[in-house]
Amino acid sequence: MHTTRILIAGCGDVGTALGLRLGAEGAEVLGLRRTINQLPAPIQPIAADLASADGVPPLPACDYLVYCAAAKSRDPAVYRAVYVDGLRRVLSALPRPPKRLLLTSSTSVYSQDDHQWVDEFSPSLPDSTTGRILLESEQMALSAEFPATVVRFSGIYGPGRNHLLNQVRNGIVAPDTPIHYSNRIHRDDCAGILAHLIRLDRSGERLAPIYLASDDRPAPIAEVMDWLAQQTGSQIIERQAVRRGGSKRCRNLRIKASGYRFIHPDFESGYAAQLTSR
Repeated sequence: MHTTRILIAGCGDVGTALGLRLGAEGAEVLGLRRTINQLPAPIQPIAADLASADGVPPLPACDYLVYCAAAKSRDPAVYRAVYVDGLRRVLSALPRPPKRLLLTSSTSVYSQDDHQWVDEFSPSLPDSTTGRILLESEQMALSAEFPATVVRFSGIYGPGRNHLLNQVRNGIVAPDTPIHYSNRIHRDDCAGILAHLIRLDRSGERLAPIYLASDDRPAPIAEVMDWLAQQTGSQIIERQAVRRGGSKRCRNLRIKASGYRFIHPDFESGYAAQLTSR
C-alpha cells in the first residue's frame, strides 16, 4: 500500500504540529525549514531558505505540499520573498506536481472594518501591502495547473505565542470603546484543519478552493483581555488601544460543514489550556 508523502514547506510552529499529527497517522512527513535542528521525529528534515534565491535544493516528489511559511518581518520585501517567490521556488524544485497544494494565508486579505461578518464569499480587497502580497500568493496557488486549496487563518495563538498574555500581565488591556472585534484560532486547530483537509482529499471528498479558519466566537479584544486579567489575577493599570487589523467577524461555516470539529471553539477554551500548561 502506498504511504502518503507530505512535504511541509516552512515547517515552523504550525507545520511541526501538523507533521507530528500526520506522522502519527502513518504518513511520511518531510519538513523544510532553514534551521532543521528543531524538527522532532518522525519529521524528516530538509534544510532550505525559502526567502533566498538559491536556497531551495531539488526536492523529492510528494503527494501533498503544505506551504505554511511565516515571514519574520512585515517588511514587504520579506513578505514577497517568502510568500510569493518562496512558493514559486518550491514548486519549481519539485520533480512533478503534487496531488494537491495546501497554502496557508491570513484573514488580513479582508479589509472590512465595520464589525461585519466575512466568509469565503466576502470581497478580499486588502488595504495593506502585506495583505496584497498574501492575496497574490493565493492567486498563484489557485491558478496552478493542479488542485490547490487556500486556508485563511485568523490570529493564531497557543503555546509560545504570549504577546497578549504578557500585555495583560503588565496591566495593559484594551478599552471597551470603541469596540474592536478580534478573531483567533488555536495553533492546534490550525494543524487539525490542515490534517482534516488532507484526510478528506485522500478519501475522495471534493475540497473547496478557500476555507476561512477561525474559531466559533469572534469577540471584542477588550472582552478577551479582561477575561485574561481575571484568570491570571492581573491588576489592570491602563487601558490602551491595541494596534490590530480591521474590526470584522470571521464566519467558519464552510470548514465546519466539511466535518471539522474545533479542539478549542473559543478563546476561553484555548487560553485555559495555555494557562494550565504553563
